[in-house]
Amino acid sequence: MIMNVLDQIPVDLINFVLVTLFAFLFGLEQRQHHQDRETQAIFGTDRTFTLIGILGFILYYVDNSYRLYIFGAVLLGILFSIFYWHKAASVEKYGITSIIVALLTYFLTPLVYKAPPWLTMLVVVLIMILVESKETLTSFSRKFDKYEFTTLAKFIIIAGVILPLLPNKPLIPGLDITPYKFWLAIVVVSTISYLSYLIKKFIFPDAGILLTAILGGMYSSTATTVILARKSAGQSPHKVSAGIIIATSVMYIRIWILALIFNKQVALRLAPFFFALVIISGALALFYMRKDITGKKEHIHFEADKNPLEFKTALVFGVLFTFFAVLSDFVMKHFGDIGMGILSLIVGVTDIDPYLLSIFQSNGVMSIKLIVIATILATASNNLAKMTYAIVLGQKKIRPMVITGFLGLFLLSILMVIGLYFL
Repeated sequence: MIMNVLDQIPVDLINFVLVTLFAFLFGLEQRQHHQDRETQAIFGTDRTFTLIGILGFILYYVDNSYRLYIFGAVLLGILFSIFYWHKAASVEKYGITSIIVALLTYFLTPLVYKAPPWLTMLVVVLIMILVESKETLTSFSRKFDKYEFTTLAKFIIIAGVILPLLPNKPLIPGLDITPYKFWLAIVVVSTISYLSYLIKKFIFPDAGILLTAILGGMYSSTATTVILARKSAGQSPHKVSAGIIIATSVMYIRIWILALIFNKQVALRLAPFFFALVIISGALALFYMRKDITGKKEHIHFEADKNPLEFKTALVFGVLFTFFAVLSDFVMKHFGDIGMGILSLIVGVTDIDPYLLSIFQSNGVMSIKLIVIATILATASNNLAKMTYAIVLGQKKIRPMVITGFLGLFLLSILMVIGLYFL
C-alpha cells in the first residue's frame, strides 16, 4: 500500500524535497559550527544554504540546456570570491570551508538526479562528517611526522606500481616461483607490518603491555619477544610473560591468514590445529594476567616511528623467500618428507615467514599434508627460539612462566605432527 502511494508521487517532487532537506541540514550544521564564532566571518547558515539549494534546483529544472544552471554557478562563484576577499581583508579569516560547502549545496540537484541514492547519501554524510571533524583531523595530523607520507608512498610503489608490472611466469625451470609471486609475498607481509604500525602509532599510541604485544605479534612475534624480555626489568613478570605468549598466539593467526591468501587448502587443513594453539596460548596468557597482583597498567615503549617498509628489509625478505624456495625444492627431491621435517625445525630458529610463504606456493612439489606438518614444525621450533631469547634476555621471574608456556606449545605441536604423520 505504502509503495503504491510512493509510486504516485512525481520524481521531481521527491528530488526537490531531498535537495531542500540536504541543503537545510548543511545550513543547520554551519549554524552549529559557527555559533560561538564571529558572525561577520560567515555569509549565512540554514536559510541561506536552503535557498542556495532551491536556486540550484530551479535553474537546473527549468532549462534543459543547463545554461542558466552554469550561469548561476559562475555568479555564485563571483559572489563567494567577493565575500572571501572582504573577509580576508577585514577580519583576517582565511578558511574557505563554508564557501566549499555552499558550492556543494548548489550542486546537490544534479547529484540527486544523476547519481544512485546510496551515492547521494554517502556524499551528504561525508560532507557533514568532514565539516564537523576539524578538531579531530587537526589532532590526527599532529601525529604525522615528515617521513609518514614517504612511508605511504613506498607502500603504494610496492603494492600498486611494482606488483602489477611483474610477469607471472617461472624464471627457473621446474620451480614454480615467478617474479609476481616473489613480490606478492613481499607485498602481503609488508601490508601486515604496515597495518600493525599504523594501528600502534595512530590508534593505540599508549597501549599497555598486552595490547602492545598483540600489535607486535602482527609484525613479528620474535621481535616482540626480544623487546619484552629486554625491557622486563621493573615490569610485572606476569604481564610480560602474558605479553610474550599472546604475541605467539597472534603469530598463529598471522600465519594462518598468509596460508589463506596463498594456499586455501593448506589454510583449511591448518585451521583446527592453529585454532587449538591460539586458544591454549590465549588462555595461558589470560591465566598469567590474572595472577598479576600489581594492578598497575604498565607500558613498554616500542619504536612506533620505525619505518616498516624499508626497501632493504623487503629485498632481504625476497632473497630469503627465493633461497628457501630453492632449498625446499632441493630437500624435497633428494631427502623427501623426513628432510623437509628436519629443514622446518632448523628454519624455525630464523625468520619463518619467507620459508612458510615459499612452501605455501610450492604447487605440486609438496603435498598439502606435508606443508601443514612443515608449518607446525617451523612454528614449534620458532617457539623454542623465542623461549631461549626470553630466558637469556629477560628477568629471572619470567623464566618459569615462559618455559612452561613455550614448552607446552612445543609438545602440543609435536603431538599434532605425530597425529598428522600417522593419519
